[in-house]
Amino acid sequence: MKRVLLLGAGKIGRMIARFLTDSGDYTVCVADVDATALARLGEQIPGIETQTVNAAEHADLVRVLTGRDIVISALSFHFNQGVARAALETKASYFDLTEDIATTRAVRIVAEGAAPGQIFMPQCGLAPGFVSIAASYLTEWFDEIDSVRMRVGALPLYPSNALKYNLTWSTDGLINEYCNPCEAIHDGKHVERLPLEGQEEFSLDGVRYEAFNTSGGLGTLCETLVGRVRSLDYKTIRYTGHRDLVHFLINELRMRDRRV
Repeated sequence: MKRVLLLGAGKIGRMIARFLTDSGDYTVCVADVDATALARLGEQIPGIETQTVNAAEHADLVRVLTGRDIVISALSFHFNQGVARAALETKASYFDLTEDIATTRAVRIVAEGAAPGQIFMPQCGLAPGFVSIAASYLTEWFDEIDSVRMRVGALPLYPSNALKYNLTWSTDGLINEYCNPCEAIHDGKHVERLPLEGQEEFSLDGVRYEAFNTSGGLGTLCETLVGRVRSLDYKTIRYTGHRDLVHFLINELRMRDRRV
């Protein structure tokens, strides 16, 4: 069986650990800096191996990666460059869930030194990840394509706060999506657009939604489809009113300038 190191014992990490363990195809070790999170995981998946690791320390990453075939980073994006470098050193294949464009570019540079058969595959989440694969697959059905419009949103069924949203993944990643430039293809050219702009509204099953530009969701689709489509864009779906509140917090209160 493949030996997998999963970094991050948060909500997403716990879900990945459950899927991999239940498959029976992998031996899984979960590592995190938070011993309490690891203990909680051990209660949910009895017998799973856990280790404490400081992902900000290269030597500590190399220690837990040594002897592993695969590392999956379910950490905040700013750790992933270091994880990729440690994976390169220990010859482990690398996967992450990041939406951060700069991090992905850095991982691609690290991957240039990969050993034969060693894989570096960032952006393996929902968006980027699954929806990018689905969109790319669908484009192969057509001889000519005018536009590809991707709309994605993970929403609570019963929203109970002013933002009408429930955060189930990385806070840093969500802030990135709302603050960083958004890639697109316009008139056949690879361009960047402002986040939170391009707002549109639609109804589905009698419920009103809005969609607006957010960063990172396309993955590498701009590279794949430039020259093949006239237009490509990605927008995040939220319940109506969410975008205006986020715009107030990030731009008018200038919280975008106080990201830590």
